[in-house]
Amino acid sequence: MQLVLYSKPGCHLCEGLEEKLRQVQGVELEIRDITTRDDWFQSYEYEVPVVLMESSSVPLPRFSPRSSVPQITQLLIKYRSERAEKS
Repeated sequence: MQLVLYSKPGCHLCEGLEEKLRQVQGVELEIRDITTRDDWFQSYEYEVPVVLMESSSVPLPRFSPRSSVPQITQLLIKYRSERAEKS
């Protein structure tokens, strides 16, 4: 499963989510620093962390900072299956 995490330096929510996503089995994670591109910054300045799944342009619902790795894993499986049903 390929995920893109839009993040920015110094964002503790971003760092926490990145750490948890790296622990999910089968996830390829790409980190995009929104401060490196104006279009990303304009889109996500007040929204980070933002996660997109498998080249989708629609962000996943926000994960709670209190979510555990198993909870995040289950949510990712759910979101992936929902997207598969829609396509």
